[in-house]
Amino acid sequence: MSTGLERLSLNQKTTNSWSLPEAVNGCVRAGLHSIGVWREPLADIGLGRAKALIDAAGLRVSSLCRGGFLTAADDVAFEAALAENTRAIEEAATLEADCLVMVVGGLPDGSRNLPAARARVSEGIERLVPVAAKRGVRLALEPMHPIFTADRGVLATLGEALDIAEPYPAEHVGVVVDSFHVWWDPQLEEQVARAGRANRIASFQVCDWITPLPADSLLSRGMMGDGHIDFRYHHELVTAAGYTGDIEVEIFNADIWAADPAAVLETMKRRYLDLVVA
Repeated sequence: MSTGLERLSLNQKTTNSWSLPEAVNGCVRAGLHSIGVWREPLADIGLGRAKALIDAAGLRVSSLCRGGFLTAADDVAFEAALAENTRAIEEAATLEADCLVMVVGGLPDGSRNLPAARARVSEGIERLVPVAAKRGVRLALEPMHPIFTADRGVLATLGEALDIAEPYPAEHVGVVVDSFHVWWDPQLEEQVARAGRANRIASFQVCDWITPLPADSLLSRGMMGDGHIDFRYHHELVTAAGYTGDIEVEIFNADIWAADPAAVLETMKRRYLDLVVA
């Protein structure tokens, strides 16, 4: 019997206090079938143990977070970033993750040259695509809300991400539709449809935009229903575009991180059924 939760995935950051084994066990207890894994807790227990643990639990890995940070102007730092991304690709391949999420990076220290930073991202993706293709990994470019352009993600719209993805086969490079980052975009409908026509939607993530924003904007993601985003509409858009993959809940929020993770999961499930896929 369907529970309606078959596509719901817990991104590990939503229950940030849990280790990877705890998050896996939490997903099983909550009746989820998928988890989005972060590299830091993955490293804490080791790739082999993590793979065995996830497989034994019968979970899919909806994404591995994260690769990217490709905007270094210095060539030595740029090559180091490519090497780190190669390691991330190997991890994603081992976990059989649906995609490796690419947070592309902000402006290099002291730089105001946004076009150069974006060009560096394009160069980095060009270098990484053959590596990812060889290992059967899909790179998923994540456009980020413009408040993060300077320090975290110089791609601010789906359109920009798609422009970089389009030279490559869709099975190698896609995009992330993250409600938090794209809800404001006046071209959202057009760009989601564009992504769908080319089979570029690699991941669909949901969490809310809350106001007032916390002092640390990185921790400004809210539980669905606590803010301003129409998730049902976003779900309709990606569904019309042909997306049938997992739907991740990824929340960075100090209050949610401080709460009981099991209770957070129960709220997440309820809000997902009521507000996202209803």
